[in-house]
Amino acid sequence: MEQLLTVDDAERLAEQAVTPEAWSYMVGGAGDERTLRWNREAFSRFRLRPRVLVDVSSVSTETTVLGTPVAMPALVAPMAFQQIAHEEGEVAMARGAGAAGTLMCVSTVATATPEDIAASAPEAPRWLQIYVFRDRGVSDEVIERALAAGFSALVLTADLPVYGIRHRESRTGFAAPEDDVPAIVAARARGGEKEGHHSLGLLESGLEWDYVTELRERWDVPVVVKGLVTAEDADLACKYGASGVVVSNHGGRQLDGAVASLEVLPEVVDAVGDRAEVYLDGGVRRGTDVAMALALGARAVLVGRPALYGLAFGGSKGVEQVLEILREETENALALLGCRSPAEVTAAHVKQA
Repeated sequence: MEQLLTVDDAERLAEQAVTPEAWSYMVGGAGDERTLRWNREAFSRFRLRPRVLVDVSSVSTETTVLGTPVAMPALVAPMAFQQIAHEEGEVAMARGAGAAGTLMCVSTVATATPEDIAASAPEAPRWLQIYVFRDRGVSDEVIERALAAGFSALVLTADLPVYGIRHRESRTGFAAPEDDVPAIVAARARGGEKEGHHSLGLLESGLEWDYVTELRERWDVPVVVKGLVTAEDADLACKYGASGVVVSNHGGRQLDGAVASLEVLPEVVDAVGDRAEVYLDGGVRRGTDVAMALALGARAVLVGRPALYGLAFGGSKGVEQVLEILREETENALALLGCRSPAEVTAAHVKQA
């Protein structure tokens, strides 16, 4: 396999490996893709403040998320329909994440079953991302199967009450491989009707905050709320029992014009305090990005597109390679900041430009 130096190298190889239709789904955003761009640009609006003459002869990127040890403060974000990138889809993604020593968050609309994903990397930690179908029994079945297969937390995606307007997908004629998605097949079998150009119209658009409490109490596992970008919603997530929140605008794929994730990370961290762990996704491409998010208060970041690039060009080995690039860059950034671990990165290591 070709040696890579950066995530951008992986992106170049991935584009060559998939169809134009699949690529439009993998990299596209909503509307004019302003929020998609802003997620990356936000990292240029902060500056790292390295400390010197610190003994960094031994640096570790290891940390924990909800008490689970991981090799780095970078997790694999939930992504639907991964077979569009590689025939082994989520099964290969799980192997790659496991080999890199980090956690994978699996989408409800995965193109593999929870059992097959768990079997592909039995020792690797996994969380389940939740989309709630109008027929709640479909979602409940996915949750039950995932927890039985060793998934340890539920991640409720809160920012997709309806599908964002994604012109890039429409122009290429992208069609999701819905017949390969067990949860969608089950929803149709139970009488669900397809709405619009895809079956995500089967999802519930009337969810409210009490569902967070319901998830936590019914399934007795930690619940993370993903897809909030305000202090107000972060506060509500904690009040309704969330153990963690993901500051996220769905990778710029939902409301175009929404604020960049990194930009609002500090206000969310302030609102949450010590009530829950805070994570960030959106625009992370470098170990220095990871370090910046840590300095602004994130416990860890989630990466979606970079991991998907690795999957596209190299299957599980490609995923591992991309994640290892991020881990090595993060280790380098920690050392140059004067930090021996993610826990030593503080607000004193960053300033706004």
